[in-house]
Amino acid sequence: MTLFYPNGQPYRDTGIRKESMLQSAVDYGHRGMTLEEDLNVTNSYYIQTDQAVIYKKPTPVQIVHVDYPKRSAAKITEAYFRKASTTDYNGVYRGKYIDFEAKETTHENYIPLKNFHRHQVEHMDRIRRHGGIGFIIVKFTKSDEVFLLDAVYLSECWSRSLESGGRKSIPKQLFQDKGHLIPQKYLPRIDYLCVVNDVYF
Repeated sequence: MTLFYPNGQPYRDTGIRKESMLQSAVDYGHRGMTLEEDLNVTNSYYIQTDQAVIYKKPTPVQIVHVDYPKRSAAKITEAYFRKASTTDYNGVYRGKYIDFEAKETTHENYIPLKNFHRHQVEHMDRIRRHGGIGFIIVKFTKSDEVFLLDAVYLSECWSRSLESGGRKSIPKQLFQDKGHLIPQKYLPRIDYLCVVNDVYF
């Protein structure tokens, strides 16, 4: 099946995870998972233990062409992402709306701002204006550190990057100074709610 972005460019699968998880029996011992897989397992645990209701947002797809090789089978051969998605995850925790984007970076000391998009930054600005909680979770894969950083800092970095000569990345030092290191453990895998408790409640 060929997928296309809203601008008509073909989607190329980078091999970085497919949607799965949220099964009733979760394998919490699996290591070497991507950040998204770890977060999906974590969110499943939060739901199962009735701590929060937070899900990965599905990406809306417009089906364009379907083949019917058999009468009883249909195969989607062409589809488009209907619109640019906002952020990766959203839900409710302790009566507050939560919305966040999750990214990994192989760079040791920064994450490029090109990993984020203007509509995502604007979306999180709106969330914060209306009393919701917005943040990013970034994994530095070389050091295996995962940080939570409030969306206000993403917005500030984004605004500065638009200035002439503005930095086009978020330095790891900002995560260390203004962000919060998320504990990684057996259960839940990435316990970001303990950080949310400390920062927002």
